[in-house]
Amino acid sequence: MNKLGCTERAADLAQDTYVRILQHSEKTGELPQIREPRAYLSTVAGRLVYDFFRRQSLERAYLESLQQLPEAAVPSAEEQHLICEALNELDSMLDSLKPEVRQVFLLHQLEGLTYKAIAQQLGISDRTVKRYMAQAFEECILVMA
Repeated sequence: MNKLGCTERAADLAQDTYVRILQHSEKTGELPQIREPRAYLSTVAGRLVYDFFRRQSLERAYLESLQQLPEAAVPSAEEQHLICEALNELDSMLDSLKPEVRQVFLLHQLEGLTYKAIAQQLGISDRTVKRYMAQAFEECILVMA
């Protein structure tokens, strides 16, 4: 609870830890072989706490950016909630990508670089850039489904 400052949040994260372990066993069809259960639980819980703070930081940055908008342009509370959920899903998707795929995707989507420019900048082939972009878009589609 010390890191989270709230017993309800700590309880939610404890539950999420067990859900994550169960989801892993559903994917693989078996429970993981755990030599050190306490260390395993601590690792899973620690990653969830990290994800929680990262999501919180992302939401805070979005809400701070809303303060710069004229009042008439600020989305409703429901729209803000939906946007925050979408941002969190996008963040999770980006986090699941291999670093090189994420870098190519962000260079194209945020920096507006062409595939050719990305290939030159990173010293990889155009074909590799296309393959990485296809992988990233595939993840985007899975998130949106």
